[in-house]
Amino acid sequence: MTAVIPKPPSPTSNLKPTWPTILFLGGMHVGALFAFLPGNFSWKAVGVAVFLHWLTGCLGITLGWHRLISHRSFSTPKWLEYFFVFCGSLSCQASPIEWIGLHRHHHAHSDEEMDHHNSNLGFWWSHIGWMCYDIPAKQQLDRYTRDIANDPVYLFFDRFFLPLQILLGVGLFAIGGWSFVVWGIFVRLVAVYHCTWFVNSATHKFGYRTHDSGDNSRNCWWVALLTYGEGWHNNHHAFQYSARHGLQWWEIDVTWMIISVLRQLGLATKVKLPNI
Repeated sequence: MTAVIPKPPSPTSNLKPTWPTILFLGGMHVGALFAFLPGNFSWKAVGVAVFLHWLTGCLGITLGWHRLISHRSFSTPKWLEYFFVFCGSLSCQASPIEWIGLHRHHHAHSDEEMDHHNSNLGFWWSHIGWMCYDIPAKQQLDRYTRDIANDPVYLFFDRFFLPLQILLGVGLFAIGGWSFVVWGIFVRLVAVYHCTWFVNSATHKFGYRTHDSGDNSRNCWWVALLTYGEGWHNNHHAFQYSARHGLQWWEIDVTWMIISVLRQLGLATKVKLPNI
């Protein structure tokens, strides 16, 4: 008789689905499909989407929420930090306190059992699956966000990031009609979502490793192009405090270029770089 080896438990076996998140993300993707209707296409609408992708994905998530706030790899005047928090809030990737807390939690347990988007559980799980469940890491946010948890500006965006997105949609409709809404909200959000999620999934599976970072992180050129330099992920996990992720001359890092300009203008100080 052949022994039956039980399959390992699913990572979701003891987790409850977060239906509001599932329905919201599903709705965003359905909304983005309306871009295929000829009446919703215009080059102006595409331009709006590209600009808002840069504003919310690059200045907001990559430069602001990630390198500036999550890792404190450089400093800016408080008014500029709050501007980046605002830009990141328009990406509609949860609240800034939750996003930053979960990211810090990820680095504390990267690709370990406690990592909420542990890449060892598969590409799908690390890319989007973990967001569909009530993960235990959310119960530890206080531990990782003590520096921002009581800041009134962060608390404002924590509470009103979704209404702000609705106001942006109303503004886009007033300026350019439904095509601006479809491209500037739905298409842009879905694009920014997947670009961000590729950093959790693709850069833990595809690419090359330059440093022993103790996890599965890799440097992936095509993710770096999509995410303004975030794809040099092995470099980042090896030197989490560094404001620069592309450490070789061929590792193009657009976000680092912007930080360099801010430093020349005196708006970025205490810039941290690896000593290699």
